[in-house]
Amino acid sequence: MPAQTQDKTEGAEGPRLYLVAPPVFEPGRTEALVARVLDAHDFACLRIAIAATDEDAILRAADALREVAHAREVAVVLETHLRLAARLGLDGVHLTDGARNVRLARKELGPDAIVGSFCGTTRHEGISAAEAGADYVALGPVGASGLGTGAVAGLELFEWWGEMIEVPVIAEGGLTPELVAELAPHADFLALGPELWREEDPLAALQRLTAPLG
Repeated sequence: MPAQTQDKTEGAEGPRLYLVAPPVFEPGRTEALVARVLDAHDFACLRIAIAATDEDAILRAADALREVAHAREVAVVLETHLRLAARLGLDGVHLTDGARNVRLARKELGPDAIVGSFCGTTRHEGISAAEAGADYVALGPVGASGLGTGAVAGLELFEWWGEMIEVPVIAEGGLTPELVAELAPHADFLALGPELWREEDPLAALQRLTAPLG
């Protein structure tokens, strides 16, 4: 994960799911919650995005969640902290500043690591990240979300990306069943996280959001 994918309008399977872990890590509870969600659907990757700034807290959370994901053969990337990703034996890093640090991350983590980049709503930043060696580019938010600047990445951006760029694209931020149905033919991955964790029953939310995928 992520591998280059063919155009889904030409008969390929639909997008795979990409899970963003809860931002607050509660030992025992968070691992169990993430495990239940990973067991409920076929996920390609888990992104660990811990709100804590304390390095030890990040290390403990990432170490525990890595065990959960790798036991299920799900790749794990750590948001932003590329050197910690290497120390923890994770599969890669998810950058949040577009193309700026893609080359550095590749140099630090090596050719086999996953290097992904969030590029907001701009074609230019996404192309720059792809050219710098990103394995995937995340675009968003696609709906109402606190992600990025709040500007929405519309359907036309994903249509254009799918036609012009081979590097896989992730749609994230404010996904709804309606947006899942709309974006499924054009996105390689759909990132779910806040859409699940803010609900009393994350598994019910997951079922509702993935219903359009069949």
